[in-house]
Amino acid sequence: MFFIGYDVGSSSIKASLLEAQTGKVIACATSPTKELEIIAPKTGWAEQNPEVWWENVRKATAEILATSKVNPADIKAIGISYQMHGLVLIDKNKQLLRNAIIWCDSRAAEIGAEAAEKIGAKKCLQTMLNLPGNFTATRLKWVKDNQPEIYKKIYKAILPGEYIAMKMTDRIVTTPSGLSEHILWDYNKGGLADIMLDYFGFEKDFYAEVLPCFCEQGELTAKAADELGLKAGTKITYRAGDQLNNALSLNVLNPGEIAATAGTSGVVYGITDKAAYDAKSRVNSFVHVNYSKAAPRYGVLMCVNGTGILNSWLRKNVMNNMDYPSMNELAEKIPVGSDGLFVLPFGNGAERTLENKDFGAQICGLRFNTHTKQHLLRAGQEGIVFALNYGLKIMHDIGVKVNKVRAGDANMFLSPLFGKAFACVTDSVVELYNTDGSAGAARGAGIGFGFYKDFSQAFEGLKSTRTIEPDKKLSQQYKEAYEHWLSALNLAVS
Repeated sequence: MFFIGYDVGSSSIKASLLEAQTGKVIACATSPTKELEIIAPKTGWAEQNPEVWWENVRKATAEILATSKVNPADIKAIGISYQMHGLVLIDKNKQLLRNAIIWCDSRAAEIGAEAAEKIGAKKCLQTMLNLPGNFTATRLKWVKDNQPEIYKKIYKAILPGEYIAMKMTDRIVTTPSGLSEHILWDYNKGGLADIMLDYFGFEKDFYAEVLPCFCEQGELTAKAADELGLKAGTKITYRAGDQLNNALSLNVLNPGEIAATAGTSGVVYGITDKAAYDAKSRVNSFVHVNYSKAAPRYGVLMCVNGTGILNSWLRKNVMNNMDYPSMNELAEKIPVGSDGLFVLPFGNGAERTLENKDFGAQICGLRFNTHTKQHLLRAGQEGIVFALNYGLKIMHDIGVKVNKVRAGDANMFLSPLFGKAFACVTDSVVELYNTDGSAGAARGAGIGFGFYKDFSQAFEGLKSTRTIEPDKKLSQQYKEAYEHWLSALNLAVS
């Protein structure tokens, strides 16, 4: 028996095939091999065509089947992870009305700020644990105000994972965690937040039936099965946003446990059993995948938009497409603190930790007679770590403690410099695992299908690949460098 998991990201679509009995991934695929295009019609905008996601889901599935030689009839369930906060609009015929407005789009930041002021920040935080901010609901308000001809045709406003599930099942459902991504979940009553619907004038019918993350959410139609090469009737049994799913993939489910990822964006996600929030909504609280009224679980999320995308930019525009391991080796030749060169990595849209400011990335302290490309490479990686640490301090202030962090042995954590810097600056032990979002989604499918009796059994096949400990000497050097970086940030935002 097998389960297949998909991770519908903004860079690519990943798929993993998990053997149920052993908990091991036996095949994986990524499509396309180069990064997906992010469409930016204006500065600060970010869109993608959801049909491109579906096309690459098909391609990744075909590669999985060709590699594994598994009989599709033996794949019993599907799990879906997806980029959070994307707005996908469909009409009554389930056809797209426009490109998706994705997570790093900044156009709705002012709408969110005005909504918080008019509704009342305190009321928003007590009801939704978040300010409206630059999230899915405020993006829908932007469409209402600026594209009324599209708005009047809306049948459902859905998330990227809900779109992929709809393509598979011809059914539209959502989850509590999904509605909390929209910033439309009322944590007190456990349903849609009327204060947001009333203020923005949204129809309740825009939002689908609410089901748990782990349950049967539909079956593959004959049409979808034919397109994917899978068996009609295969069940979709799990769905969650990428950062919630990343935590699941690392078995981060209980209070005090912390997950991190450093892909296109960088995220630290901590679990708590208390409805905690930051007064300025610089970090955000969501319903976690294993939430229940009897045992509430919330995920407090801190995001830095400009993470791997900064490293990618340096690779393309500074290093002439040099491979990342070689870039890492060059960066390691430079001392901690990059000889006074600092990078503020905020060049990928409005940053939540900076109260939705969008002032772009900055290079600070550049000296023509001192600094080289190698300095810029190191300052880039250090700047990302410092930005993550800045957000972690906000999480600490609302009661989320960090002393051990679990992360996938992938993306920026493949850089020895980055991993050591993260451990030293945050003063935490980092446990790395050979897993990713698609593998986590496959495990989630097994849980939702009922094959695993509990979460512990589902993660018996998950093993740590390596551990990174803080270094006392380096930690002091990094903390001094962080203070200089923080001074540069304070000057930039003042």
